[in-house]
Amino acid sequence: MHADRRPFLIARNRIQAALRSWFAERDFVEADPAALQRSPGNEAHLHAFVTEAIGHDGGRTTLYLHTSPEFAMKKLLAAGERRIAAFAHVYRNRERGPLHHPEFTMLEWYRAGEGYEALMDDCAQMLALAAEHAGTRTLAWRGRACDPLAAPERLSVAEAFERHAGIDLLGSIEADGETDRERLAAGLRAAEIRVADDDTWSDLFSRVIVEKVEPNLGLGRATILDHYPVAEAALARPVAADPRVAERFEFYACGVELANGFGELTDAAEQRRRFEQEMEEKMRVYGERYPLDEDFLAALAIMPEASGMALGFDRLAMLATGASRIEQVLWAPVAETGR
Repeated sequence: MHADRRPFLIARNRIQAALRSWFAERDFVEADPAALQRSPGNEAHLHAFVTEAIGHDGGRTTLYLHTSPEFAMKKLLAAGERRIAAFAHVYRNRERGPLHHPEFTMLEWYRAGEGYEALMDDCAQMLALAAEHAGTRTLAWRGRACDPLAAPERLSVAEAFERHAGIDLLGSIEADGETDRERLAAGLRAAEIRVADDDTWSDLFSRVIVEKVEPNLGLGRATILDHYPVAEAALARPVAADPRVAERFEFYACGVELANGFGELTDAAEQRRRFEQEMEEKMRVYGERYPLDEDFLAALAIMPEASGMALGFDRLAMLATGASRIEQVLWAPVAETGR
């Protein structure tokens, strides 16, 4: 199995080295945030691995393996760093499949004092760089192809809903960002998309994204899916011209989500409110919640305006090398449960 994977792994190393050079040439400092944290993150549908630290006196403290280095990286911005990047191993429970692995590498970078449009340009350059160092001119996955040198398409989530599902998304969002579940459900029924009685607005939104929108993104050229509803952008600031949507975008190639970027929210009180709302939803759906990182919320109050990006580095390596499963680009994958 290793012999079969080795060409993918060597190409992965070339891509990683090229990206490290790219960041260094632009005066980014590479950080190495610790994986053990008091809070793993506070998104309702991300699941953490939990452990326990035992002190020399026998005292016990619950710790988590982070689902993203985001909190640590933003603390560094608050401490004065301006451009930072990290290749961080992150850990997500309940995730396994061709594009998912319980431990994977997140490439995360931040630009203080720069708008999130700069991140869109970064992603386009990294796509081309990955293809160059993998020795290919085409990215591919499951019969879908993408030209890594073509200028990305940019469209809003609302435009994508209209184009690919015939649904008026913004019609289900109030001026203050509150969502109307019944109005969105009516749109799904008209489009002949399944609606369950216990579906929330967020459930319905996700179903349209997964079933109708994502399969049509990043075909031929990359897609920048921009202006997510504020209800689906817990860490992003609202768009000044339309507070129903936020400065959040996702970057797609070959129908695969590669990256998630924000114009970062720096309102600590609003961030606390959103986290508490996310944890209420987590408790409702999964019967558990994670603590808030009070140090992070304190740092957020003094963090400069910034934009930040999280890219699934293993997925980028997959598309550039032609791998069909994420394990093919991991040096030592975690064994499947039961093996």
